[in-house]
Amino acid sequence: MEDYKHSELTGKIIGCAMKVHRKIGMGFPEIIYQRSLVIELKKAGIFCEKEVEKDIFYEGIKVGSRRLDLIIEKLVIVELKAITEVEPICHNQILNYLKVFNIEVGLLLNFGNTSLQYKRFVNTRR
Repeated sequence: MEDYKHSELTGKIIGCAMKVHRKIGMGFPEIIYQRSLVIELKKAGIFCEKEVEKDIFYEGIKVGSRRLDLIIEKLVIVELKAITEVEPICHNQILNYLKVFNIEVGLLLNFGNTSLQYKRFVNTRR
């Protein structure tokens, strides 16, 4: 495995997601994968928070909030999808989360295909 920021942790997260996908396959709503992944992460001894509400500020003024699917070990944002094809807007979404919430690493996990699709993102503006 390549040596990059939080590579061991992201590798474990992807491994847990692969296990979930192997066991239940595709075709379920995102929430089913989220709940199943939380179970696998806990079994692996990985701390995670789900549906974390985070405020968004512009020029120091709160302009809204977003609910993040998972935050792992307070280090990695995980965005879950259950769609047939990942579109560029999904990439933009996680890149914006990394920037706005000042988190360095993110994973996009898509359970909506015959095999798990995953992509790692890094906030280079941190």
